[in-house]
Amino acid sequence: MKPNILISTGGGDAARYIAAVEAAGGRAEARYLPEPDLSFDGLLLAGGDDMDPALFGQENRGSRGIDPARDRAELALLDAFCGAGKPVLAICRGHQVVNVWLGGDLVQDLPAGLAPFHSREGGDRVHPVRGLEGTLLHRLYGPVFPVNSRHHQALGRLGRGLSAAAWSEGGVVEAMEHDTLPLISVQFHPERMTGPDTVDGGLLFDEFLAMTRGACGG
Repeated sequence: MKPNILISTGGGDAARYIAAVEAAGGRAEARYLPEPDLSFDGLLLAGGDDMDPALFGQENRGSRGIDPARDRAELALLDAFCGAGKPVLAICRGHQVVNVWLGGDLVQDLPAGLAPFHSREGGDRVHPVRGLEGTLLHRLYGPVFPVNSRHHQALGRLGRGLSAAAWSEGGVVEAMEHDTLPLISVQFHPERMTGPDTVDGGLLFDEFLAMTRGACGG
């Protein structure tokens, strides 16, 4: 049976996320403000706008497009899915939501020296990432590999149980792993990484779907 993945979005077009899950052998349903539904085999937190900085104890210092209802919904989804031991794939905003959920904080606006490496008008910025030996990304892609970015925020202090698995310019944390949770968390957008300028993001979706099959005994 194909694993069934719940995708939490900001209400925009989720076609690339769905296509990536389907290409990896799963089924996907994208929803805005979904209720925790543990009939799904895994959770994908999609990209989008910024979290409310009050959630990590800061005043607004450059956060944009804040959607408090989405923040609450996705924190509740993490409570439910991680509490049930179900795998989570967190992408871009989702990567940041995971960190805040576990007590970490965010850099609300990358400094001018770093921002050009991570965002540009009209599309992704491609840049190299360094993977930590022994991590999933290092196993899939090697010690240094190109990914895409389109973001102006980054992780600050890491949350409980999290460790950095990859970095880019200036020490920006591009991926995290957790001590115990079945979690893949990346700052970049693997659903848009189809080459030739970047590595194949589909490999991360393959790993995520394999985790869901393992969790449900499939």
